Amino acid sequence: MVGTIQNRDQFLNQIANRLNRPRITIPLERPNWKYQPQYEVFKDTSQDELLEILKKQCKIIHTKIFTTDLAGLPGVVNDVVTEYGGGPVVTWKDERFSKWGLDPLMKQQWPAHNIELFEWDYTLGDENIHKAENANVGITISEITLAESGTVVLFSDKDKGRTVSFLPATSIMLIPKSSLVPRITQAAVKMREIFQETGHVASCINFITGPSNSADIELNLVVGVHGPIKATYIVIHDL
Repeated sequence: MVGTIQNRDQFLNQIANRLNRPRITIPLERPNWKYQPQYEVFKDTSQDELLEILKKQCKIIHTKIFTTDLAGLPGVVNDVVTEYGGGPVVTWKDERFSKWGLDPLMKQQWPAHNIELFEWDYTLGDENIHKAENANVGITISEITLAESGTVVLFSDKDKGRTVSFLPATSIMLIPKSSLVPRITQAAVKMREIFQETGHVASCINFITGPSNSADIELNLVVGVHGPIKATYIVIHDL
């Protein structure tokens, strides 16, 4: 948002007075900690090793995982959609689907087999949400993938609605192998680098670890209680 902030100094001065200290008005220097163990976990782990870690974690989080090259990607996506019962399918509006060779599947093969596909269109407003609500499968793309926890990181914008990842009954996340990092430590570093390079932050950043579950309720894991009841990761060898 662009606008005018009213009474900012008065408000911040009041807080500083209540805290009984001078108001800080100069940039703070980031501490250089002597010990930073968060960077030592899976340090120097290769992409192939990270992929194996991710595969093991997927078993724990009840998520199917497939690996493929670009030539085999349409076949794997189609097989998973078929296993989930077909459409309707909802996707982001993302040029990578076309770049990865999915246009013939999504725009020719699926319509020919009466599998409905809806691509997010911000000009349609709430209709996007209704389409996501009624979809059987939602397909998104992971920008950063945490091998340690099996977590995909999704960046939302006007063409990438966040409801695509949690309103459909099932979810497919496409994961470029190059997006694999050890853990959230490296993800935070990468997001900061993106901001420093572009000056832009995604409107919403979602960290999603497999299908929905209620692991926080009395330590009894129930999978599929809300949001996608099933999730599949498809890792694309793009390196």
